[in-house]
Amino acid sequence: MSIDELVAPPAGGRVFRHPAAAGLADAAPSGRARLDAIARWLQDAALADVVDSGLDGGGVWVLRRLRLVVARFPRFGDAVEVATFCSGTGALVAERRSTVSTGGEPLVEAVALWVHLDPDGLHPRPLPSGFDRVYGVAAAGRRVRARLRHPAAPPAGALSRPWRFRAADLDLAGHVNNAVYWQVVEEELAGAEPSADVPSQLRHRAQDAVLGGPRWGHAEIEHRAPADAGEAAVLADGAMRWIVAGGDVVATVRLGAE
Repeated sequence: MSIDELVAPPAGGRVFRHPAAAGLADAAPSGRARLDAIARWLQDAALADVVDSGLDGGGVWVLRRLRLVVARFPRFGDAVEVATFCSGTGALVAERRSTVSTGGEPLVEAVALWVHLDPDGLHPRPLPSGFDRVYGVAAAGRRVRARLRHPAAPPAGALSRPWRFRAADLDLAGHVNNAVYWQVVEEELAGAEPSADVPSQLRHRAQDAVLGGPRWGHAEIEHRAPADAGEAAVLADGAMRWIVAGGDVVATVRLGAE
């Protein structure tokens, strides 16, 4: 997880800005915005940008990887803005950099890799016609690859805990939505985190313990296969988590900075 991926906003080119808000359903008991809520804001901003661009290549975009670097969590009631731009391209992929801020203060930096597929979601498809015209200046010729980098399988002896994806977790594609996978991390983070009436420095220590600090952490998820509703498992070894459903590793999570 090289810091070089967190490229600065472009001097020129398209930067799309999308509003959001940290509402009741977005907040943990401590009052901070949950990771799955942040992932949902990023997902919504990405879709809004594509729709606003007017590009339609007849394909679909599928998230391959999302890295979050949290300087400070948004809090319940915060008005949030997601500023997002294309930071690199490949033959069949595009990278998206985003910054989540409130009151002009950057709180979360994100970098996502999206793969362009045929409408059936099974086969790679070239980037839409006109993509470079809309996003090329911001991407500035930077090239990216779709190769995954997490260990594909857990080691022998990895600790396992049960998980379950619900029918309510499925999205329009009929698969578990990308943002839902972050609840695996939230289960650990919220479980180690005192409530809002505990002094903030103690809450920060709990967050550091899960996300690996510095306050408040780094986390990266890679999506390997779609998942349906049903029983699943989370296997853990050190900073790595493997989410298994239907006998397959459907996603992996790495906590902390490398």
